[in-house]
Amino acid sequence: MKVLMINGSPNEHGCTFTALSEVAGSLSKNGIDSEIFWLGKKAVQGCVACFKCFEIGRCVFNDSVNELNARADDFSGLIIGSPVYFGGPAGSLCAFLDRFFLSGGEKWQNKPGACVVTCRRAGNTASFDRLNKYFTINNMPVVASQYWNEVHGNTPEQVRQDLEGMQTMRTLGENMAWLLKCVNSGVKVPVHEEVINTNFIR
Repeated sequence: MKVLMINGSPNEHGCTFTALSEVAGSLSKNGIDSEIFWLGKKAVQGCVACFKCFEIGRCVFNDSVNELNARADDFSGLIIGSPVYFGGPAGSLCAFLDRFFLSGGEKWQNKPGACVVTCRRAGNTASFDRLNKYFTINNMPVVASQYWNEVHGNTPEQVRQDLEGMQTMRTLGENMAWLLKCVNSGVKVPVHEEVINTNFIR
């Protein structure tokens, strides 16, 4: 079993990486592999609502969205990490995730998901809520911890001083490992009804 961890920070080895690495260490102690994918510093194209992905099975913008969705079978779980900017997740990460889940969400259904946010001071819970919505709209069990999955600090060194935050990351790794083992114990995943889309128009 292996967990994909998306580092949505423009800083490859910053606070978000520090938090995700703590989760990865806990996963490893429980026999679960992980891979941290760094989104990078390049501009990320947002979704243009062309819905061509419904026809061709991939996003029309051929970048890391398609790369990771093509590898979905390699992973049993997903963790998304983001810094907090102006009270929300990094914009480039949200642009990525909108396309990632629209074009390939069915590949991640029934796989446990979690998010991690890092902040200097505030905006953490709003960012946490925003990212969790990607899981809850996609039939993905959300993995919890002993507190909201957040760490505080303006540098990796400060994040490591957040002892409760670091413990929360380790507990998240333990809970993800436990749930993955439960999911892979042989119990069949639910068979869902065909989706009914209802628009409310006055």
